[in-house]
Amino acid sequence: MLPPSRREFRDIYVVFELKESDLHQVIKANDDLTAEHHQFFLYQLLCANVFHRDLKPKNILANDDCKLKICDFGLARVSFNDAPTAIFWTLLGGIVPLSYVDRFSRK
Repeated sequence: MLPPSRREFRDIYVVFELKESDLHQVIKANDDLTAEHHQFFLYQLLCANVFHRDLKPKNILANDDCKLKICDFGLARVSFNDAPTAIFWTLLGGIVPLSYVDRFSRK
């Protein structure tokens, strides 16, 4: 459903599939998680190519098979570039030190 014009375009709704729990609940309920479980979780998160900036177990939805979905994208940025400089251009409540910009801007 498209708005009549760009000026009237104000809201975006994001709908997620229903997941049984979040990663916080999975970790809390399972004392027997192995290193392989943790590696599987990290693999799924890193493959998303998103700089989330508020990533925590409560912002990661999980199903019974431990398939993860990142949610709460209020502070997120998508990575379209392989350059590591994209990480440092925006910090919450702070300023990027010039030493970081210089170090990662040089090729």
